[in-house]
Amino acid sequence: MEDLRKQHRQELKDLQSQITQKKKSATKKTRKGVNDECAELERRLKTKQQSELSGLSGNGITPEENSEGAFDDMTEPPQEMATEINGPINALPVSDEPPNPGTGKKPNRQKARLARRAAEQEAAAAQAAEEAEDLPNLRSRERDTMREHYTSRGLKEQDIRPDGHCLYAAIADQLLDANIGLQPRINIRGLDTDGLVTKTDYAATRQVAASYISANPDDFAPFLEEPLGDYVRTIRETGEWGGHLELMALAKAYDVNINVLHGNGQVDTIESASQDDAKSLWLAYYRHSFGLGEHYNSLRKSEQHS
Repeated sequence: MEDLRKQHRQELKDLQSQITQKKKSATKKTRKGVNDECAELERRLKTKQQSELSGLSGNGITPEENSEGAFDDMTEPPQEMATEINGPINALPVSDEPPNPGTGKKPNRQKARLARRAAEQEAAAAQAAEEAEDLPNLRSRERDTMREHYTSRGLKEQDIRPDGHCLYAAIADQLLDANIGLQPRINIRGLDTDGLVTKTDYAATRQVAASYISANPDDFAPFLEEPLGDYVRTIRETGEWGGHLELMALAKAYDVNINVLHGNGQVDTIESASQDDAKSLWLAYYRHSFGLGEHYNSLRKSEQHS
């Protein structure tokens, strides 16, 4: 009996390996057929092993009658078989409940779905926890590499408050540091330039970006997922973060090149309208170092490169 049970455990392990390989190679079109095939393989193995146990014991019990407890001392499936490409798989169906008499052995599909869903949720929680543990390392690495790039380019960092206005505040700091000022260098239809004098730095650049986009709808509307008027109103009246489109508008309005330095050393350049002796502004773009998420700081020339 012990030799037979040992053989059964090995057969179970081999079948688990076979099923995993089948499911990994399945496509969306073939997945249902593969799952049905795997279920049939499991049923056949279970029936075969139950018959062998009944025959060896010589008690004349049929496989169906002996199904409860026949596999109780089987080893648990190996850990490496617990997951596959499309999510966790169940162990071979050794049911916790005896089969319903007269109806044959039917897998409890609802119970299997619940178990699979619980395993997926547990895996997602574990992944989130792992990423959270690694976050301090991402921040540290990003900070260190940024400092290296500042030094190599002769720049120093000017901290900007990490809020929804950071892009606009960083541009304003660069404009003032370069003696350009907050008045746009081109005429923008609908912009009250006199009113910019009374606004805070980031509020002024917000107004310029919003007015430029509004005055040049063909350059921006194709990239928006909402009406242009709503988008412009958000820039002008809220603390919504700015991005590439706003940098494009500011580069054209102030006729400057805007260089955005990333933690990996990549520099994205948004070019000015004329390119004739255009001054260059520098921003630092962070992905991991600030609690609110993405952030822009201003990068000025260091004293030795001034």
